[in-house]
Amino acid sequence: MAFSEETKEKARKNAGYTCECTRKCEHHLGGRCGTYLAAGTWHAHHKTPLAAGGSDALSNCEALCIPCHEKTGTYRV
Repeated sequence: MAFSEETKEKARKNAGYTCECTRKCEHHLGGRCGTYLAAGTWHAHHKTPLAAGGSDALSNCEALCIPCHEKTGTYRV
């Protein structure tokens, strides 16, 4: 399954339209990334993967810019 369009838009809005990544990435140096999430520049990421028991609920959705999403190790096109 995948997040609904409504869930994805709510996640982006809840994130303040900025990337929520706090992982150590080459894209940003610690803290929260904060890249603006314009249409086509971000992905909805499952905090807990579906295979590990995660769901498509808003509480499991993280709004990430594409460079940060690629660094999660679970990125798929």
